[in-house]
Amino acid sequence: MMRPREGHGIRLEKCSFSVSVPHWIRWIRDLHENNIGIVDFAAPAAELVIDGDFILDVCEENPFNFVIVPEAAEYPFTYERELLSDLLPLSRNIYVRDADRIRDWLTPLWHPGKRLGTLELLQELNTTIYRTLHNRRRIEKGVQSPAETLEKNSGSCRDFATLFMEACRLLGLAARFVSGYMYSSEITGLMSMHGWAEIYLPGAGWIGFDPSWGILADSNYIPAVVSRDSEHAPPISGTYFGTPRAFSNWHVDLYVKRIDDVLPANSPLTKDQPDCQVQKQTQLHA
Repeated sequence: MMRPREGHGIRLEKCSFSVSVPHWIRWIRDLHENNIGIVDFAAPAAELVIDGDFILDVCEENPFNFVIVPEAAEYPFTYERELLSDLLPLSRNIYVRDADRIRDWLTPLWHPGKRLGTLELLQELNTTIYRTLHNRRRIEKGVQSPAETLEKNSGSCRDFATLFMEACRLLGLAARFVSGYMYSSEITGLMSMHGWAEIYLPGAGWIGFDPSWGILADSNYIPAVVSRDSEHAPPISGTYFGTPRAFSNWHVDLYVKRIDDVLPANSPLTKDQPDCQVQKQTQLHA
């Protein structure tokens, strides 16, 4: 689940995969319209290398360029009945046992009877996680529960997104997890897959929030997979046949670069691009 999702601001110019083991690959789209490559291997091997290379045309966009319908601009609000029937599975908490702990954490930000702007509330949740919790890379398998993240006062991007989503669901808002890539001029060299959250706001649609950075997701965010549960969005998953000792280790290399930072100005990929259509081209190598 590594192929970038195209959208009105993202166009995939190049998508190539190479797999070191003889194989067959077929592509499907799941219920969330994710592109999933199913690989069947034709021979045993001692090593597996999956190499992906993508070039995208990305439109620079203002992340605040949206309008929430008046009846949802202030919280609390409820989704219209027809819309709620589609959003209900994404509005229900996954970590039900953590509801009281999340509610206690939410109380200084919102409590019954309080009214404030919907976007203001969401951004306050977003920045509170960023300001008060310690972001760290974890090598442990899986995602922390919201209560565990609050108890440890730390977590990874997936942990933070999960806490943010579960808090929003407790408020009755539809939320989904996004796994993908992020470009930042502040990050050089090796990167890893990034995770953030999207909330459905009537009139605006799915709006991305990144509690790891305390910002709204903009054109530097490139989604690959969306899912109700962050546990269900691994870039690579599967099984192998062998003894427990057969698996020694794994290694990931991921680089995200702007094309105009690595190619000469007269390259066909950088010259004569329409100002409005494409203002940035990004290369991903995983």
